[in-house]
Amino acid sequence: MTVENMDPVEVFAAGEKGRGLRVTKQLSAGEVVFAEASFAAVVFDSLSLQVCHSCFRRQPNPHRCAQCKFAHYCDRTCQRAAWDEHKHECSAIRKLGKAPNENVRLAARIMWRIRKDTGLVSDSQLTTLDLLEDHLTKMSPDDLKELKVDVQHFYNYWPKKRRAVGEDYVAHIFGVINCNGFTLSDQRGLQAVGVGLFPNLCLVNHDCWPNCTVILNHGSQTALDASFHSDKRIELRALGSISEGEELTVSYVDFLNVSKDRQRMLKQQYYFDCKCEHCTNGIKDDLMTAVRDTDGQKPSAEALKEATEFSLQALVKIEEARLGGNFHEVVKLCRECLQKQDPLFGDTNLYLLRVLSIASETLSFLQQFPEAAGHAQRAVEGYAKLYHPNNAQLGMAIMRAGVTHWHAGLIEAAHGLICRAYAILLITHGAHHAITKDLEAMRTQTEMELRLFKENELVYQNMREAVLSSNPMMSVAGEQVQIKATS
Repeated sequence: MTVENMDPVEVFAAGEKGRGLRVTKQLSAGEVVFAEASFAAVVFDSLSLQVCHSCFRRQPNPHRCAQCKFAHYCDRTCQRAAWDEHKHECSAIRKLGKAPNENVRLAARIMWRIRKDTGLVSDSQLTTLDLLEDHLTKMSPDDLKELKVDVQHFYNYWPKKRRAVGEDYVAHIFGVINCNGFTLSDQRGLQAVGVGLFPNLCLVNHDCWPNCTVILNHGSQTALDASFHSDKRIELRALGSISEGEELTVSYVDFLNVSKDRQRMLKQQYYFDCKCEHCTNGIKDDLMTAVRDTDGQKPSAEALKEATEFSLQALVKIEEARLGGNFHEVVKLCRECLQKQDPLFGDTNLYLLRVLSIASETLSFLQQFPEAAGHAQRAVEGYAKLYHPNNAQLGMAIMRAGVTHWHAGLIEAAHGLICRAYAILLITHGAHHAITKDLEAMRTQTEMELRLFKENELVYQNMREAVLSSNPMMSVAGEQVQIKATS
């Protein structure tokens, strides 16, 4: 199901947006529009010791490259598979004496790939990096200053014996990375671990309410099509029915921001003014800023202003406590904030949802599951009114809520939530993605437990207590719960 084999897309002139991609046939929800291996990709600096530099899987004790002592791998197999990409990098790191930042490493990998393949790596590639926008003329003075520093670091890193690269072209590559770099996740899609460049994906324009989603689907070495063998392969998947000739779109930012904030972020990062329907008409802004309506009476403007300022200050304190590992303080601050918010904010208010999400994840980490489940349920109900029904983030939030309810012993609610999440992730991730397989296993397990619960609740509770006493902390889809503030 690659562009080459399916030919379901074509490049077209998309007016003010420049070039875009549109489909040449009808597509259904969950269908893969195209799959694309990365042109180049690197692991984040902060995770370089914990993530395999070949397959981007997290590893507790990765194998280190004996030469550069920077790159780490699952094992010798991954190291051998990565050598063609790593060999130039390995030599450059040894000569410099250290590894440069991720942007410089990615730019160098891109240049080595261009030198090797002249910028066009397969017949299915629809554009070259030379034709991609860099938006250098739209950058702020501060951004340009930062980019020039990266350019200088690139020249310090780039081997002196290799053919020189013009400064303008290096700056162009950094501009392309800034606007088009795609975040890569670990094997289960739960943590961002790196950044890569995917030329065809760069042609897909933004819409705040898109018809497609992008996921990283680690490749299968058994697939007949060699393009599926890559460990760093994205899939563009349809979120719903897409008509022949319709433009393909993805969202560059999280929808859970009011229109003016999304527009500001898009302008700052991608240098364009979003004129999508949701931004133009402020669709769902009223829900995101909803206030409590009690018997037709709404809170005063002064009370709302005070609650909003309190929420903003509380979120800063919560983040500081979270980063400091003081999770009991996080819970205390969340409870205080919710007490202030609940009488004033509606169930879909973004400030309320952010605090509910943090409270639920933190309480789960502290194994206070009944309270965590209540907050998770409220958050999911709010998200469901805001997100696209097949949004991947909605599916992940429902999955986490389901696992939290499972921990709390609320098996009926847990099974229902896990089934809802599974239905969404089948569309956004596909049946063969690791996270979907985890969900399928959880769905089977909760279905069995629910059947036992309905047959004999006492036996079920006794069994559950025995399991929890031997394994008190289950994990979310095979990973420990990650506590983080949502933005």
